[in-house]
Amino acid sequence: MIKDQTPITDQDRARIAAAIHAAEQKTAGDIVCVLMRSSSSYSYAPLLWASFIALLSPWALIAATQISVVRILALQVVIFVVAGLLLMWTPLRMALVPRAVKRTRAHRAGMEQFFARGITQTKNRMGVMIFVSLAEHYAHVVADDGIAARVDHAVWRETVDALTSQIAKGRIADGFVVAIGRCGAVMAEIAPADGASHVLPDRIYVL
Repeated sequence: MIKDQTPITDQDRARIAAAIHAAEQKTAGDIVCVLMRSSSSYSYAPLLWASFIALLSPWALIAATQISVVRILALQVVIFVVAGLLLMWTPLRMALVPRAVKRTRAHRAGMEQFFARGITQTKNRMGVMIFVSLAEHYAHVVADDGIAARVDHAVWRETVDALTSQIAKGRIADGFVVAIGRCGAVMAEIAPADGASHVLPDRIYVL
């Protein structure tokens, strides 16, 4: 499981950039890394749960107290506000969102980044993106058409496992460096270096 982490340091960024550069020396393909703190704010979740709690609260107050209806309605508003504020706390907010929803949102964010970073513009569609979204505990390797059809999915799964095992120990940069090395080795076999320059920058995008 991937644990939430603080943003990576400038030294980490430099290490990842160097790893990308080294891997790309052996392949005509491009590697892009994206690290997101969260794929969504999920701001709707606290409001939905606060509304649910506020709607239930009058029935409990009516059954257990002799408070007037006017005061109960006033308390209902207070309960909604307090519950909403408490549930905005990030750990609670994330816990309120179903795992399937978080996974779907992270996958969508990953695909958006795949196109936003211009990976589909690489020569012969030989680009690969290593994507991590910390809040959702999600990681994915996305290969463009020129690579995807020629690599077994298990290879990318093993790469993701190597990546997440490092991140789970708090070593985000180490995880990316390992994944970059694995991706580079696979790409070198399929698309060896041809002397052409790479079109995408050697860097990690932290969002």
